Amino acid sequence: MKDNKSKYYAKISLGIMGGGFLATFPFQDSIAGQVLQGGFEAGLVGGLADWFAVTALFRHPLGLPIPHTALLPKNRNRMLKAIINMLENDWLTKESIQNKIKDMNISAKAVEELEQRLDSSSFHKGVQSLVIHLLNEIDPEKLSPVLEKELKGYLQSVEIEPVLDKMVNEVLKRELDEKALDYVLVETEKWLRKEDTKNKIGTLAKQLLDNTKADGFMKMAIQSFSQMINAEKLGNMLQPFFLKRIVLLQEANNPYRKAVLDKIHSEIKNVKERRELIAELGEWKNTIVEEWNPTDQLSSILVKTKEKFIKLAEDEDWINRHIITILKNQIQALKEDSSRMMKIEGWIQNQLSLMVEKYHAKIGQLVKENLEKLDNETLINIIENNVGKDLQWIRVNGAICGFLIGIVLTSFKMVV
Repeated sequence: MKDNKSKYYAKISLGIMGGGFLATFPFQDSIAGQVLQGGFEAGLVGGLADWFAVTALFRHPLGLPIPHTALLPKNRNRMLKAIINMLENDWLTKESIQNKIKDMNISAKAVEELEQRLDSSSFHKGVQSLVIHLLNEIDPEKLSPVLEKELKGYLQSVEIEPVLDKMVNEVLKRELDEKALDYVLVETEKWLRKEDTKNKIGTLAKQLLDNTKADGFMKMAIQSFSQMINAEKLGNMLQPFFLKRIVLLQEANNPYRKAVLDKIHSEIKNVKERRELIAELGEWKNTIVEEWNPTDQLSSILVKTKEKFIKLAEDEDWINRHIITILKNQIQALKEDSSRMMKIEGWIQNQLSLMVEKYHAKIGQLVKENLEKLDNETLINIIENNVGKDLQWIRVNGAICGFLIGIVLTSFKMVV
């Protein structure tokens, strides 16, 4: 609107000078008529000259290919290079941008801005939407193979010896060896008290006697004893014998029990010295881990966990109690820890400086690409719309100044 108004004033001023020049022809015999005609004539010449000069910047006046006109279209490339050079080397140099960044306490401003928004409901809803979006983006089917690979890698890297050492210490600390022995003795006692067990013991004992090989008197004694006794009698004899020994082994002060436990303790303590066993356990562990395929289980766990957290995140109170509270605590901790804030600010400044160093040339390239997208007419219109209105006032000023100078010169000529 202002640009059109300035063009309108420029045309009016030129029209006034031309009309005044023509209107003063009948009054050339008078002094006032001569003076006014000289002023209007000079104003018309000045206005036309300035119109030609202003128009010649952007296009050919009256469409005529007059030399040294349409300066901007002809010098488009030079103008673009000058603009880019001015931006890169004068206005937006790397040093000026980096110095400006150094003057900005970005971390403090970010913390302050975030703290001001923490209690707003819109911020809470934004955080809630972000959390739900991030949870929905989790794909259990893609994530479970990754977790499986990491889990297997960790398990295969675990050394058997330290684990075995901890297990031995726990066994001895909790007296699990003694508890295991008691369990075996109790279960053995239960088994021995069964009628079926008594029959099996008698049968096995009878087979042992019948199959025992001996010479001389020993052979005759065994054969005689075998003929005198049957499997049932042997079972009746041996079952109480074995039961009595098992019961005695369950007594805390029994010497045989103590001997058995001492042997077990000795074997447990020396297990980490048995290198072949450790190596075999390692191979066994790696084989189990390699054959283990927990992808489906992990995927199921991830699906359930994802669904659970999505339901929790849909509750705004849960977001406030947990996510917002965590953010508040972290912000407060940052504000109280000046050294940490300085480290964060230094890291931000360093990253931004590296980005400026790396992408500074992109500024000129971006400006060049955007300007090159514009054709000559569009580019001229943009320039005219931004600075053309001031150029139009040159035409107005030229006409007025020419009019005043014409009056002075005509008056001077008449006086002289």
